[in-house]
Amino acid sequence: MVAMGHLFTKISSKGQVVIPAAVRVQLGLEPGTRVGVSVEGTKVILETDTLAAKLRLIKELRGITAGGPSMTDALLEERRIERERELAEEGW
Repeated sequence: MVAMGHLFTKISSKGQVVIPAAVRVQLGLEPGTRVGVSVEGTKVILETDTLAAKLRLIKELRGITAGGPSMTDALLEERRIERERELAEEGW
């Protein structure tokens, strides 16, 4: 991809924004292309709704819970305690 620097556009009275032609060509955006909109601080992020974009998000999220407690272990412990309580109530 070619680095373009900042390109500016205006917001219309209807809240519409025109994506500059150079950006549309570089990303292969055509009329009807779905884009996701998100906010990061003061930035508005537009991201194409493509498989590549979804894979990029998955890669970003990979390992996000690494090093934390095992949810499987926590669930098994919760179930063990619950079963012991049930057995005690039944007189076992």
